[in-house]
Amino acid sequence: MSVATDNDQSDIELFLDALWMERGLSDNTLSAYRSDLQGLAKALKKQNQTLLIASRQDLLTYLAQRAQQGAHARTTARLLSSIRRFYQYQIREGYLKDDPSAQIDAPKIAPAIPKLLTEDEVDELLNAPNCDTALGMRDRTMLEILYASGLRVSELISLEMSQINVHQGVVRVMGKGGKERLVPLGEEALDWLSNFLQQARADITKGKAIDALFPTNRGGPMTRQAFWQLIKRYAKQAGIKKDLSPHTLRHAFATHLINHGADLRVVQLLLGHSNLSTTQIYTHVARERLKALHAEHHPRG
Repeated sequence: MSVATDNDQSDIELFLDALWMERGLSDNTLSAYRSDLQGLAKALKKQNQTLLIASRQDLLTYLAQRAQQGAHARTTARLLSSIRRFYQYQIREGYLKDDPSAQIDAPKIAPAIPKLLTEDEVDELLNAPNCDTALGMRDRTMLEILYASGLRVSELISLEMSQINVHQGVVRVMGKGGKERLVPLGEEALDWLSNFLQQARADITKGKAIDALFPTNRGGPMTRQAFWQLIKRYAKQAGIKKDLSPHTLRHAFATHLINHGADLRVVQLLLGHSNLSTTQIYTHVARERLKALHAEHHPRG
C-alpha cells in the first residue's frame, strides 16, 4: 500500500504541532487533520508528487477522485478545509509562496439536521441500563449527565473527580480549544451522580484512587468507541430504531431546551459553541418538530 513520503509526513506533523500550540485542538480533531493530509499525500506520491510541490490541478484531481468514490459534499468540504489550513501554514512560515488550494471552491452543503429523539424516547433510553449493578448505575448516570448538560461525549468520558462540584450542582468542562465552562447539572442528574458516587463507584474502582469520574473495570476512563457501543446497545434495548449518533443526547438537550423556550444564546453558552450560527441549527430542528406536530394534530393540518 502506498504511504506518505517521509518529508510529507514530517511536514504534516510540524503543521499539527503548530495547530496544537496555537489552538489547543483535541486529539480527535488533530487525528482527522492527519488522516486527511496523509490521504492526499498518498495519492500525490502515486503521481511522483509531494505536498509542497502539488499544483491546484493536482488537488482538484484528488478531490474529484474522492467524490467519484462516493465522498459526500460535507466530507469533501472538511477535506478541503484541512488542505487549506495546511497550505496557509506553509505560506505563513515561508515554506511556500503560492497556495495551490486558494482558488478551489468548497462544495455547497445543506444544513445538517441532527438526529432527534423525542422526550419520551430519551426517557426510554435513560431507563434502559440495569441499575442493580454498579456498571449499570454508572451508565445510567453518564446518560443522565449527558442529557442534562449537553456535554460532548469526549468531554463526558474525560471528566475527573476534581471537575465535579456536587454541592453547587455544576461540572467544570474543558471544551474545544482548551476553553473552560461551568455547566449546571439539574436536580435529576445530580441525584443520580450523588447515588453513583455513594453506592456504585467504589465497587468499580475496588477502593483504588482513580481520577476518572466514570472509570471502567480496568481503572481508566472509557473510550469514545466504548461509550458509543453502550448508547447503541441501550437504544436497542429501549426499542429505539432511529439512526443515532454519539451526540444524540447533546442534540436532544439543545432542541428540548429551545422547544421549552430557552434563549438561544444561553444554549450556545451551555453547549460551548464559539459562534451562535452553530447553535442556530437547533432552532430549525425545533421549527420542523412544531410543523410535524401541527400537521399531525390540527384538524386542518
